[in-house]
Parts: sequence; C-alpha cells; structure tokens
Amino acid sequence: MSKFRPFRAIRPLPEDAKQVASRPYDVLNSDEARLEAANNPISFLRVIKPEIDLPSDSDPYGEEVYRQGLAKFTEFKELGILVQDPEAFFYVYRLTMDGRTQTGIVGCCDYQEYYDGSIKKHELTRTAKENDRVRHVETQNANAEPVFFSYRGKPGIDALVNEVTRSPIEYDFVAEDGIRHELWVVRDRRLIENFESGFAELPALYVADGHHRTAAAARVGQMRKEDNSDHTGEEEYNFFMAVLFPDDQLKIFDYNRVVRDLNGLSQESFLSAIKQSFEVSAIDGELAPTEKRTFSMYLGGVWYRLKANKEKLTSSPKEGLDVTYLSDEVLEPILGISDLRNDLRIDFVGGIRGMGELERRVDSGEMAVAFALFPVSMDELLAIADAGEIMPPKTTWFEPKLRSGLFIHDLE
Repeated sequence: MSKFRPFRAIRPLPEDAKQVASRPYDVLNSDEARLEAANNPISFLRVIKPEIDLPSDSDPYGEEVYRQGLAKFTEFKELGILVQDPEAFFYVYRLTMDGRTQTGIVGCCDYQEYYDGSIKKHELTRTAKENDRVRHVETQNANAEPVFFSYRGKPGIDALVNEVTRSPIEYDFVAEDGIRHELWVVRDRRLIENFESGFAELPALYVADGHHRTAAAARVGQMRKEDNSDHTGEEEYNFFMAVLFPDDQLKIFDYNRVVRDLNGLSQESFLSAIKQSFEVSAIDGELAPTEKRTFSMYLGGVWYRLKANKEKLTSSPKEGLDVTYLSDEVLEPILGISDLRNDLRIDFVGGIRGMGELERRVDSGEMAVAFALFPVSMDELLAIADAGEIMPPKTTWFEPKLRSGLFIHDLE
C-alpha cells in the first residue's frame, strides 16, 4: 500500500512560471548556474544553488549558503512571486521532449515507506551530498525540489490523469532547451480521493531519479518525529514531495564510461586482453550499441564493436546488467578499476551528450578509452529494486529532467 496525498503547493503565478522554473540543482555546477541565472532575478536557481549570489570563492557547504537560500525563498514569497495554494491539491505535470511525452502526478509520499522498503531504491547515496540536502530542507523548512518516482502503470490512474488533462491548464511553456512543461491543478475532491485510493492499491513506488533528495527528506522527517513528543504521523514533515510517473512512459538513456589510461598496457596489448571476453571488430555504420551485451569502444581514433562472448548464468538482476559485465570483464581485471564511486581514473558521460562527447574526451588526450553502453531498461531497474539490489554507480540517466520551482512543499 502506498500512501500518497495532496498538499498546498507553494508555486509561481502562471505568468511567472517559465521565468521561475529552473533546471535541478544536480545537473549544473555553480559556474554554470551563475551564467544561467545571470539575467533572471527570479530564477529558482537562486534558492537551490544559492552560492551563485555569493562571492565565487564561497564554500558551497558553508552556513552562509544555506542562509542565502532561505533568504531568497523568503523574498520570493514576500514579493508574491511564489504563492501557496489555499487548499491541498494534487497536480498533474506533463513533460514533452523530442515528441515523447511523460505525465506524472505531483503529491506527497510518507517518509516511513522509504524506511520500510515500500519506496524502493536502486542506488546508494553519498554522505556529503545527502547531508547537504538535509541542511537545505531543514533551513528552508521545505522540499524545494521534487523527487522523480515511478510506479507500475495502472489503467485506473491513467484514466484519472486523462480526465484532468481535459480541464483548463495552469502552466504551459517551452523552456530554453526545447522541453515543453504543462501543469494542471486537481481541485476536484472526487478526483483527489480517487487518486489517493488508486495509489493506495500499489504495493510499491520506485525512486527513478533523486536518491539523495529522498534520503534527505526521510532523515528530516525522522529527526522531527524524534523531536516532537506529540507526534501523530499526520504532521506535514512526515511527507515529502514527489512526481510519480508510470513506468511505461519513461526512457532511460545510456550512461557511458571514459577511462584516463590503459593501466600500463599498450593499445595492442589492451585489445588482445579484451578479446578474451569479446568479439572485437571495427565499426562500420551506427556507432551506438543497438542491443544488450554489445558495446562500442573508442580507442586510438577508432571505434570498435565489442560483442560479449560469455554468458553469465545468474538469478541476480544486477549481475545481468551490461554495466556489471563491463566492470567484471574489463574495468576491474584489465584496467584495475574496482571502485567506480571513488576511482579518479574513470568518469561518466550521460548519453544525452552523444557519441561525439566520448570522441572529444579521448581525442583531447584527457582520456585513453571510452565505452558506450546499451541503456538499462525500466524492467531491469524495477527488477533490481524489487530484489533489494543496488545498481553500479552511474547506470541510469533519465530525460527529460523535472523543472524546479514549479511546486514546493512546506513542511508545516
């Protein structure tokens, strides 16, 4: 059973929505955020990347950064740029990218379900990054950004969404990256109750993107529970904001690997070593892999196709992933990379950046070799989460990204 409830969103007026909405905090660094917000005084980046309004040498984890984020959030509310809805509503949020549409429901999940396992994860979190999100939530007393969840599609919920999207729209704009964002407010009490009961029938929800925000929200809820002797479980801090999308509407992009050196091997020796686990041939045609267990490798100015020649017999969904195969057969035994999370010899490139980015990183001399992988499927992600397993780092890249600033959840 999944508890999903409406909330009183703090959000921009329709005429300000496009200008307020920003990319999420974790897809751009501080310098990029400064440039993006430079001519936009009401960009939500000023709340979620508040260091952009401080001296460039400011510590991004310094107390002044968190205070600055709160100051901007407070200012936007006082100026009427952000206004809280008078009642608790659900919101239907649609994104369209390159002709592909995904439509989610914005509401609040119970943090206890993260701890009891009915909100399922597939990635580990980094302590420093999680602590940073906790401090932002605690200081602003709000979930400023939503997390991106999925659920196994349900026709009854689809029907409710379709009914909502036939009603008058609240926001409709195309962002500078060409992605269209549409939002409907669900004010009808019948629809609100039907959404609640529909999600209550689901056995689980799945974190797609936003593991650090989810973990931070759960920690804040737990801390406030421990500090409240009159805790009932219905206080607003028990819930955190999420957008829930059906699994059949989501697309995972490839997440590729680049490595700085060949671990002391010559290119010829390296090629000879990988032939123990792959059929290797020069690529003639499409560069990107087109099926599982097939990889593309860029080495010495040449693209190679690597076709796995070993088949693992395993009941573990994680062991069946291409990223696991590449780690087990190449990265660890040949290149000496066993800790993907911390080894500085490896970096990761989202597939949205294209094969040309892999070529550029190698041709520049920064990297020695690049590997392009076939994307993980949603079925694989859900199977790994259901099995209680954890994917290797940097396995999934979701697009389009949710815009921040279109809805905020107040914890009181």
